[in-house]
Amino acid sequence: MIRVQRDDFDLGAELDALACGNHRVGGLASFVGLVRDMAGDGPVTAMTLEHYPGMTERQLAAIEAEAHRRWPLEASLIIHRFGRLEPGDRVVLVACASAHRQAALAACHFLIDWLKTRAPFWKHEEAPDGGGDWVRAREVDDRAAAAWDRNEG
Repeated sequence: MIRVQRDDFDLGAELDALACGNHRVGGLASFVGLVRDMAGDGPVTAMTLEHYPGMTERQLAAIEAEAHRRWPLEASLIIHRFGRLEPGDRVVLVACASAHRQAALAACHFLIDWLKTRAPFWKHEEAPDGGGDWVRAREVDDRAAAAWDRNEG
């Protein structure tokens, strides 16, 4: 399941709903990304996330489908927020449910790595002085995602 939304989400409710009633699920893995108050060496007062509706959901669905192709998942969930967020706010939730923990953990790790580099979101970090910068791709994230290209799970 994919959701791109402005509003916050209830972590407990989302995880409960993911495996509710499915007794084949033996492992549920999740990752929650939060807005930090620092970027590089400077403070951040807020981050604004932009995306292209339609295109973003299609790309997230393709990433999710790849996880289901690689691992025996019972369910998965990607929630990504957009708009202006402040330090401590939740940005993203990725969760995977499987019969066994190994598949749930690996698929969750894969999803967040590919989401970080392949999902069409643009992030602008605001500084206390009113300035700011667009977040650039990081080589470490590209390497993490590329490792999955060489490893089919």
